[in-house]
Amino acid sequence: MATPPVATPPVATPPVATPPAANNNRALVLDRRKRLLTLLENGQPLRRFPVAVGMPGWETPVGSFKVLNKTENPIWEHPERGTHTPAGPTNPLGSRWIGFHQDCQGRRGWDGEQMLDVKGCVVAGFHGTPHRWTVGQALSHGCVRLYDEDVRQLFELVSVGTPVTVLP
Repeated sequence: MATPPVATPPVATPPVATPPAANNNRALVLDRRKRLLTLLENGQPLRRFPVAVGMPGWETPVGSFKVLNKTENPIWEHPERGTHTPAGPTNPLGSRWIGFHQDCQGRRGWDGEQMLDVKGCVVAGFHGTPHRWTVGQALSHGCVRLYDEDVRQLFELVSVGTPVTVLP
């Protein structure tokens, strides 16, 4: 089993924002236990997506957030080595990134295979994955993985500033 990636902010491509007025009645609610992401419009479910969430010790953060940035075809940077994986079919972030949380206190913990010591900022976001079998599991380093076709759809439906609620 491959080690799931720790997401760092995608690099080299500028964030893309949908005009806030277009989606100002939308919100995202992630139920970590059910591994289900719901897009609400005017308080009513519009779409539901199965997801993967953070593994024990690297849980997806709980609380109230908002979409901070959006990137098409993100480039993934390994948090310890600083190496880059370009956009494409093997990129751990899939074809879209929707960031909602940033913590700049660093992070240290066992990932199931090795000890990771991440200096600086770590981020959490919604993204695609080339590893379809991981959706429905708790095995990421805090990010929320969706099937790539689902994250493409979600990307078009939310804006920077869209509220995000993560339930335990």
